[in-house]
Amino acid sequence: MINHPIEGLMKTAMENIKEMVDVNTILGDPVETPDGTVIVPISRVSFGFAAGGSEFETNGITPKEKEKDRTQQGAAAELNNLPFGGGSGAGITINPVAFLVVGKEQIKLLPVESNVLVDRILDSAPQLLDKIQTIVRPKPQEMH
Repeated sequence: MINHPIEGLMKTAMENIKEMVDVNTILGDPVETPDGTVIVPISRVSFGFAAGGSEFETNGITPKEKEKDRTQQGAAAELNNLPFGGGSGAGITINPVAFLVVGKEQIKLLPVESNVLVDRILDSAPQLLDKIQTIVRPKPQEMH
């Protein structure tokens, strides 16, 4: 089977996308801080791909008529004589979503969005309740 020129365009675009997007694009390289905390960036990757082409009329003969001739005269000779125009393209966006912070005692997921304050309050609620309980509890000396 003879390859159509559009196949080459699509193959080239897909190979380039494959080179750009790998697992390290979504989960970034970990960064270790001096205190031993490891921070891993997490991103959202979106990509799109498009390809198209057209065969043109030559000497008053349409591509459909050329197709009929191709079966009679041999596809290889006719494919080279058929004018083709085409193109392909791809687009990629990478948006940071969060940072995974792995410390000695806990693991946190810090989102990049603006509602981080609510998440931080919810994360620190257990510690806050422990502190309130220690303040409210009577000390052993006060019980006598």
